[in-house]
Amino acid sequence: MSKFDYDVAVIGGGAVGACTARELSRYDLHICLLEKEEDVCSGTSKANSAIVHAGYDAENGSLKAKFNLEGNKMMEGLSKELDFEFIQNGSLVLCFAQEDMPALKKLYEKGINNGVEGLELLSGDQIREMEPNISQQVYAGLYAPTGGIVCPFGLTIAMAENACTNGVEFRFSEEVKKVEKMDEGYALFTSSGEVKARYVVNAAGVYADVYHNMVSGRQIHITPRKGEYCLLDKEGGKLVSHTIFQLPGKYGKGVLVSPTVHGNLLLGPTAVDINDKENTATTEPGLADVIEKSGISVKNIPLRQTITSFAGLRAHEDGDDFIIGEPEDAEGFFDAAGIESPGLTAAPAIGKYLAQAIAEKAGAKEKKEFCQTRKGIPRVASLSHKERAKLIQENPLYGTIICRCEEISEGEIVDAIKRPLGAKSLDGIKRRVRAGMGRCQAGFCTPKTMEILERETGIPMENICKNRDGSQMLTGRK
Repeated sequence: MSKFDYDVAVIGGGAVGACTARELSRYDLHICLLEKEEDVCSGTSKANSAIVHAGYDAENGSLKAKFNLEGNKMMEGLSKELDFEFIQNGSLVLCFAQEDMPALKKLYEKGINNGVEGLELLSGDQIREMEPNISQQVYAGLYAPTGGIVCPFGLTIAMAENACTNGVEFRFSEEVKKVEKMDEGYALFTSSGEVKARYVVNAAGVYADVYHNMVSGRQIHITPRKGEYCLLDKEGGKLVSHTIFQLPGKYGKGVLVSPTVHGNLLLGPTAVDINDKENTATTEPGLADVIEKSGISVKNIPLRQTITSFAGLRAHEDGDDFIIGEPEDAEGFFDAAGIESPGLTAAPAIGKYLAQAIAEKAGAKEKKEFCQTRKGIPRVASLSHKERAKLIQENPLYGTIICRCEEISEGEIVDAIKRPLGAKSLDGIKRRVRAGMGRCQAGFCTPKTMEILERETGIPMENICKNRDGSQMLTGRK
């Protein structure tokens, strides 16, 4: 009998953790994923710019450049294979003055050296032909046709569901408190007990330095970098068709203006280094900064159509690059640390790299029965009248609309609950089918969604949470 509970334990259920778990599930390995929250995509991966970066701004020769380009090239194929939303809409980097042209040309050259295809330097007039709402102050710009937008929830959940289908065990609401080296392998002490694994993948976001430093003498340090955003209603979603960046500065790519794959308009983020790894509160100065800077790039932004604001944390490591692979003094412990932008783009490539490295080390062979594909939840609102009628005939629950803003049916919500790694909270449903993400921000659909959750899961109404334990929506019932 093996002294290990698992061959591989993945810490963290964000985009990188889910992508790594999915790639690992190709091999004949016993794998678990440990996530402190109640669902995947509950940390850094749920609050970002949702951008598939082209790869022109990462430093030549860096891991960011390598995995960005590889991940970008994988995204379209994966979106079809695993049925998540992705649009290659292209991106524009705006330059506002002639004296900044050297910086723009440097960005272009960096992209060429990184292997980015199709890059073009355009005049301000050429950019305004492409995007009529771009500011008249724009002097020139960099066009990257391989840039795109993706749903970060859709990507992460698709990867996780496929990993689950292929045998990965997901252990939610289980926080890793301590990691210890053993003579062989590692002991992980969690909020639910002890887990022993031959190999560990450290994909813990802003906490990746904590786990790394428990097993390696070569210490790393991650600073949470907060980014605040404004999200506008779909009426503003067609203001621009490309993702609009400003020339990068010291703290990143600046404030962007971008359509989302669901038709909204996204503004942000700010970039403020903080100490608290849990502080995702928005601030008045931060949102004011987003509004001011986005108006520099794009005119006539309909700010009155803002439906919500949010903030996310990026894991900025002091070395300003990804940390991928085994530390010299911690064999079998595989880092995926410092995963900030372009981390979402890079996640599939990072996952593939780590899985191959672990499989090679373990001598694991690929499964013959690996399931390569996954089908997402039918989106009633996007179906033709004929397709919708057929679906409703097969399952009448698809004919009852619960979320009016996003036109989400009862059938979609039930599917979100019943599928692999089904939703157990209101946010879990929201991330899977967008119920509550529309103009009213769950103001009308919450009571009925809670009734469906209670009916389908058996969770008493007073125990239904918004997300993590302790976020119950009700205090009791009569």
